[in-house]
Amino acid sequence: MMPNYFSGSYPAEDVRFLLKPIRVENTPVKVKEALIQAGKKHYSQMLTHEKLPSQDYLDLFRRALSDNRALVARHTLILAKRISETRRNGITLVSLVRAGTPIGVLLKRVLGRYFDVDADHYSISIIRDIGIDENALHHILAHHAPNSIAFVDGWTGKGVISRQLEISLKRFAEKHRITVPPELYVLSDLAGTAFVSASAEDYLIPSSILNATVSGLVSRSVIDKRQLLETDYHGCHFYRDYADADLSKDFVNSIMSAADEIMTQPASPHFDPELRLPGEAVPKQVLREQSRRFLGWIRDSYGVADQNLIKPGIGESTRVFLRREADLLLVKEREDSAVKHLIYLAETKNIPIKACPDLPYRAVALIKELT
Repeated sequence: MMPNYFSGSYPAEDVRFLLKPIRVENTPVKVKEALIQAGKKHYSQMLTHEKLPSQDYLDLFRRALSDNRALVARHTLILAKRISETRRNGITLVSLVRAGTPIGVLLKRVLGRYFDVDADHYSISIIRDIGIDENALHHILAHHAPNSIAFVDGWTGKGVISRQLEISLKRFAEKHRITVPPELYVLSDLAGTAFVSASAEDYLIPSSILNATVSGLVSRSVIDKRQLLETDYHGCHFYRDYADADLSKDFVNSIMSAADEIMTQPASPHFDPELRLPGEAVPKQVLREQSRRFLGWIRDSYGVADQNLIKPGIGESTRVFLRREADLLLVKEREDSAVKHLIYLAETKNIPIKACPDLPYRAVALIKELT
């Protein structure tokens, strides 16, 4: 097993990526989509080289950060509080590459600054249909107790990764006789499948807008058996040449500044050191039923039988437009500021946009069916 780790573009104390940087051949989106849907390759075997965002798109990111930094900060603080309450004997944050990484970095800083907890933070790979990186998990367990681990992601869409985590850790327990709680902590739980969430709201988490340049310059995880040994961690591409465009630390610092306003600045309109949540939390069963009904409605209304082609929520919809071959964008309200970047991406790619006021989410993307 690889004994070393790296921290991407983050300070070394923020995160340890248990990934192996490798050189990955560029697969164009259309080629990748055709191979995936034909069953010739799994998505984890291919990467499309990420382009730097345009200035117009970066402006949308900065607007999203300005509009939502206080909400993300509040939800991060609430999530940190819940983690500290459920992990009384030490905390080991294990964020899931890649959407979980910026949130894990934030949680580590918040736990240290406001909860007096020095949590270790690792970022590891989990892949739909493949499972969690067991080599990375073994490395963590060599240094930390299983019940100290708190898995972290940004959000849930349909709950696929939540379920993959459960399956993977059940298989890991059967294979290695080590039980790791499959408990996932997220900012927003649309599917009702996370163990703990700060919200069930489909809102614009600014880090979902960008790719590597907000995630430590690290790509999503990839498995290339020509370059990876059985004892290696899952692979990734490290966009070292994008350092001048990196916003990873800027994003974290902006959210932490908003957290300071909430916790320590009485003059701020966001000041609320008790971290009160407005309203009642939505029961998980209600969220799961909503997700089930929504998927059925999409199947019946648009003839999409493969649920892998349906991506509910702002975060998942954004991933489609950044990494997949989109077919249709559904939005609850076209004038909603939270979907401006999606409108921009759809118009840039000439993808149809349809307003659906009855949507349970603010945005939904459908992937083009090629087979």
